[in-house]
Amino acid sequence: MSFSSEDLRLYAVTPSEFSMDRELLRRVEQAAESGITCLQLREKTLKGAGLLQAARAVKAICDRCHIPLIINDDAPLAKKIGAAGVHLGQSDLALAEARALLGPAATIGISVHNVEEAKVAEAGGADYLGAGAVFPTATKADATLVPLETLRAITSAVHIPVVAIGGIDMGNIDRLKGTGLAGVAIVSGIFAAPDIPARCRDLLAAAKKL
Repeated sequence: MSFSSEDLRLYAVTPSEFSMDRELLRRVEQAAESGITCLQLREKTLKGAGLLQAARAVKAICDRCHIPLIINDDAPLAKKIGAAGVHLGQSDLALAEARALLGPAATIGISVHNVEEAKVAEAGGADYLGAGAVFPTATKADATLVPLETLRAITSAVHIPVVAIGGIDMGNIDRLKGTGLAGVAIVSGIFAAPDIPARCRDLLAAAKKL
C-alpha cells in the first residue's frame, strides 16, 4: 500500500493505557470504518507473542479498511507484520537504522518539538513529522507543549508533511487552522469517545478544513 500525505489527515493513535483486548479491537474497527485515514499502534503493555498477535489483529482490520498501519517505536515488529512503517521518538531507534531495516518504501515518522529537530529529521530521510503536544493532554502528562507559533515555524521550515498531536478534540481542532498541517493525530479524542463513528466523521470533516 502506497502512503501519501492524504493518509495523515485523521491519524488515530491507539491508547497505550489499554491492553489490546477485544473491546479495544472493536474500537479500532469502528474507527477504521468511520473516517480515520491512518492508524498508529502504540502499545506499551504487551510484549513478545502477545504483542505480535495484537499487531496482526490490528493489521487485519487496517488491511480490510485500506488504512496504513504505523507501529510506534518498534521497527522489527513493523517489518515482521508488514506494516506501512514506524513512528520514532527523539530517543528511540535512530532513523537511519530503521530505514536500513525497513527499506526505502517504508514510511517513517519522527516526533519533533522545534524547528531544529524538524530540519534534522527531514534531512535524515523522515517521511513525515509528528509535532506536539499542541494542547495539554492526559495521554502524556509530561509532554512539553509546542506553541502554535512554533508549529507554524515547523511546517514552514520543512517540505515533508507535519501532523499535530496532543490533546486535540472537537473543542480545539479549529485553533489549528492556518498552521500548515497535513493532519491531526488523536488518541483519546477518538478512542474515549462515547460514539466513535460519529466522532471520527466530525473530526475528519474538521481536519479537511485545516
